[in-house]
Amino acid sequence: MDFTFTEEQQAAAEAAKAVFSGVAPDSVLSPALASGAVAEDFDRALWHKLADADLLSLPIAPEHGGAGLDAIALCLVLRESAKVLARVPLLECSAAALTLQHYGADGLRAEVLPRIATGGLVVTAAAGGRTGHEPAELAVQARPEGADWILDGTQTAVPWAQMADRILLPAHTPEGHAVLALVPRTHPGVTLDDQISTSGERHAEVRLDSVRISSQETISDATAWASLRNVLTTGTCALALGLGERVLAMTSDYTSKREQFGFPVATFQAVAVQAADRFIDLRAMEATLWQAAWRITTDAAGPLPPSGDVAVAKIWASEGVRRVVQTAQHLHGGFGADTDYPLHRYHAWAKQLELSLGPAAAHEEALGDLLAAHPLG
Repeated sequence: MDFTFTEEQQAAAEAAKAVFSGVAPDSVLSPALASGAVAEDFDRALWHKLADADLLSLPIAPEHGGAGLDAIALCLVLRESAKVLARVPLLECSAAALTLQHYGADGLRAEVLPRIATGGLVVTAAAGGRTGHEPAELAVQARPEGADWILDGTQTAVPWAQMADRILLPAHTPEGHAVLALVPRTHPGVTLDDQISTSGERHAEVRLDSVRISSQETISDATAWASLRNVLTTGTCALALGLGERVLAMTSDYTSKREQFGFPVATFQAVAVQAADRFIDLRAMEATLWQAAWRITTDAAGPLPPSGDVAVAKIWASEGVRRVVQTAQHLHGGFGADTDYPLHRYHAWAKQLELSLGPAAAHEEALGDLLAAHPLG
């Protein structure tokens, strides 16, 4: 495998580093101290900086004001955003834009993509289903009525829903096919109930009661939902990788300066071995992330469908990010729980990412099913 990035992808990563270099991870109230959400809105100032740096338009085609890049470039940018706990709907909006670019009707693309590219339209995506433990497309029913679709159901834990202009969500037809609907947040029949994530950010339970959406605002391609889900999942793995890399760097810096018995604790064998194990976790997370991103970007043939590579990336990201932050807390001692030090914030975000990805055992089971259906020979 050759994971060499193109010049365009590297340029996107460098631009992201420049924008995120000025972001402080402790710019809002600590989730450990907040009784509700840490803030009412996402970081709008940062959102405008991302738009000015053309980072919101990465997956959008040039004819709509974008760079026409792929999920790999998006993951490179997300990796940098997680290092500073950037409070913006970058993953959800970019994944929605990429899906609309590939599967949306011409009129829908012309209406929404240029506005997404400039930061003027914020789109989030629902992927949690009714409870977070079932296929998301089964949580909402879409029935045809003339030239429109009528939506009924509930999607839980939709990130940034109260601040987004539109929500891209999956639904199932009476025939059992998955469709995607781009629903305005203020549309009649849409109700949002506040939920608070483990990281302290505002999420919402989105309830739809006979919501009428025109066929122009829906995507009926059978592969669109699977594509959106893969991009959201792979992007979450990229966030886990970036967060883990930053946490390990913080741990290395701390243990190099913290002394016991007259020596830096980093020189103790037990500390070095634990740090080395977490470094191996991160390298495995990185390799499986780029394999998954490459498969969903190129749709290259392989012994398993792309969902197999995504499952492997999820296994490593879910387990790896948890191990990295737990080891960091252990090696920091009581200092890691100090609310004036940012490590506890990374721990909360890591737990949120782990919960979003789901347990590794479930992904291992899914991978086993794929191996049974596609024997390697």
